[in-house]
Parts: sequence; C-alpha cells; structure tokens
Amino acid sequence: MEENSKNLTDSVDSGQGNDVGDAWGLGKPSRVHRIARMPVERFGSEYNMNHRNRGFALIFNHEYFDLPSLNSRSGTAADCENLVKSFQRLDFTVCVFNDLKYREILREIEAVSRLDHSDNDCIAICILSHGELGYIYARDGQYKLESIWTYFTADRCPTLAGKPKLFFIQACQGDQLDGGITLLNDRTETDSSSTGGLSYKIPNHADFLIAYSTIPGFYSWRNTTKGSWFMQSLCQELNEHGTKYDLLTILTFVCRRVAIDFESNAPDRPKMHQQKQIPCITTMMTRILRFNEK
Repeated sequence: MEENSKNLTDSVDSGQGNDVGDAWGLGKPSRVHRIARMPVERFGSEYNMNHRNRGFALIFNHEYFDLPSLNSRSGTAADCENLVKSFQRLDFTVCVFNDLKYREILREIEAVSRLDHSDNDCIAICILSHGELGYIYARDGQYKLESIWTYFTADRCPTLAGKPKLFFIQACQGDQLDGGITLLNDRTETDSSSTGGLSYKIPNHADFLIAYSTIPGFYSWRNTTKGSWFMQSLCQELNEHGTKYDLLTILTFVCRRVAIDFESNAPDRPKMHQQKQIPCITTMMTRILRFNEK
C-alpha cells in the first residue's frame, strides 16, 4: 500500500524492452559452468570493486497493468528518476524498462545474464511494482522473484561468480499493517595464514543480497508525488554515504529512515492512518561491499 494511494507498491520508468545483450554487444558465453575466475583471494575481507567497470543497474518499473484488479502506481516516476541518478553517481551503467510483460522481463534478464561481466564489479537490479506474499507483478501477471535471480547463480553466470548480485524490491508482500509503538525517552543508557592465493569453491547461491521494502506479509507504502518510502530512503543514503560506508551499513541506515521518518497520512481511512513500515534485508553476501571511487 502507498501513502495517500490505493496502490500496493511502487515502480519506475523503463525503456522499450530492447535486447540488452544485442544492444550492448558484449558477447554471450556458454551456460553450463563448474569453474570460474577468482575475483578476490580466498580470505579477502572485501569484494574486489576495482574492475574496469562498476557494472549494470537494471530498473524494472511498473506503473500500468493489464490486470483490472491492479491500480496504476502514481509516484513511480520520482522513484525511477532518483534511482537512475543514485546509481549513475556510483558509476553504474543504468538501463530502465517500463511496464514490461513477464516474458519481456525474462528476455532482458537472460540477455544480461549471458553477457561477459569479467570487467564488472557487480550487478544491481531494481523492481518497482505491485506485489503480494511470495510474488511480484509484471504488466500481465505475477511471478516469483526466484525466476529472476536464479539467472545469476554462479553456475549460470560465471563471470559474476564471487561478485555481488544486488536486488532492491519495492513491492507489497501482503496486506497486513504495522501500527508501530511509541518509545518514551524515560532515561538514557550507555551501554590468518598465507594461503590466500589458493583456489576455493563457493555455493552457487553465494554473494546475493535482496533488499525488500517491507517484511513478508505487510504493505509497502508509497507517496504519490515523492515516491516510495523505501526508495526515497535508499537513494538518500546512497547519495550521502554511498562511497563512505559499506552496503550493509548503508542499508541499516535505510531501515532506520523508513522506520522512524515515515508514517502514513490517510485520515479519511482510519485503518490506514499513522501506519509504519520496516524494510527486510536478506543477505548471502560473503564479504564487505564498498562502492569505492572509480
């Protein structure tokens, strides 16, 4: 759900569904792999963010839907514009797709997964749409997020093996509401070895991070002019601290912003009025991620 809106989630501007692989002409490696190049030594504490390129940031924006049960998503253009600027500031190559159908989304995802990412630090994918528990909506129907991110597992996309694969999801995960609780300030309390060059094996599902705008089962709020609470907070933190702190620290600050700075304003609908939200971060990261200056 969104503040002052009947919509349940957010989305962003996008292009015409151009074939990313063909358009960028970066080649298409074979799909079955059991060995990949080591992007960082075995015991390295941080991801290698010193490749030639930062990598791609794909934004899938959904404002309009073919399903009569889904309202259009006002305010999504603000989210999209902010995301483009934030990721470009961090040296990503940004590509935006608007209102794609599910098969069109898969076509773009597969094309990108087949590119050669050897000279890239990582990949980021943002999805802005309606959603419910376990599902996200494309223009023509719902799908599971796993149908997207599984294209980037280490065995299917070996040139991203050992590199961060970041997903940012602005969508509802249910219809529950969080009224929050007021905290009263009653008182103040103060409270290796040299084998780094050895080869090593990693799980295919390592190095993923999925940042959801809300926790499972709950609404995700969006202001119809300023954009979603989550994307507003994410972009602000990336702009202010994107090259200063590691990503998990940044996302902690994002959670704090959403949790404390926002509250729904719908006095004409008492059930929806003065509601709160908290993002949910799922991480399979194995190292610290810092967006160092290029």
